[in-house]
Amino acid sequence: METSSATAKINNPEEKQIVYKTKDLDLWYGDNQALKKINLDIMENEVTAIIGPSGCGKSTYIKTLNRMIELVPGVRTDGEILYRGKNILDKSYQVEELRTKVGMVFQKPNPFPKSIYENVAYGPKIHGIRDKKILDQIVEKSLRGAAIWDEVKDRLNQNAYGLSGGQQQRLCIARCLAIEPDVILMDEPTSALDPISTLKVEELIQELKKEFSIIIVTHNMQQAARISKKTAFFLNGEVIEFSETNKIFSTPKDKRTEDYITGRFG
Repeated sequence: METSSATAKINNPEEKQIVYKTKDLDLWYGDNQALKKINLDIMENEVTAIIGPSGCGKSTYIKTLNRMIELVPGVRTDGEILYRGKNILDKSYQVEELRTKVGMVFQKPNPFPKSIYENVAYGPKIHGIRDKKILDQIVEKSLRGAAIWDEVKDRLNQNAYGLSGGQQQRLCIARCLAIEPDVILMDEPTSALDPISTLKVEELIQELKKEFSIIIVTHNMQQAARISKKTAFFLNGEVIEFSETNKIFSTPKDKRTEDYITGRFG
């Protein structure tokens, strides 16, 4: 879908709800404009991949969706990001409320220096849950949801740093699930993992999309093709093309998309 102003909308035959609607989003780091007139509709219970070369704005964009980008000094935004119909960039929107609904998994596994159990129980405890029986249930459900329960159920009190990189990343996904989010953002979640661990995370994403909306930034175009329903191609802070993933990779409408996915640059 060629777009000079980054307009990117998709007809949706299944009538799913729009979970995120980005409207004319501009973002600056100081005087440097990093995002230019971004328009994207993200549907619920789908995996949406964001691809593009380094520095194209894809990680910046995903960090606007839970307002983590505000932690960077000198950031300015213009436009709207509607989450379930409400503009999250409005100053009256509580960022704490947003981050209970929108979880995030980062590029490198970042477990807390605590036990496996305490890593998963941390979020629910912050939200006031103290009952040990309830916490036990949340921890088990979350670890099962992240497909790691059978590997750690006999060492829940051991330090999470003792897990492999792939296990740590699935633990971080479990920690995310424990707060019962609506959306899971993933910023290159497998780039630091070996191929077997990467496969396990990809299989997990396919299960998670049944209950959650997932937005994943990836440098791995094969990964985007394997796991996502829709793909957005970012370049120089703009959305060049946004469409069904199989169309993006088989019949891209924009020559810049074709050049990127065929390896002519990036």
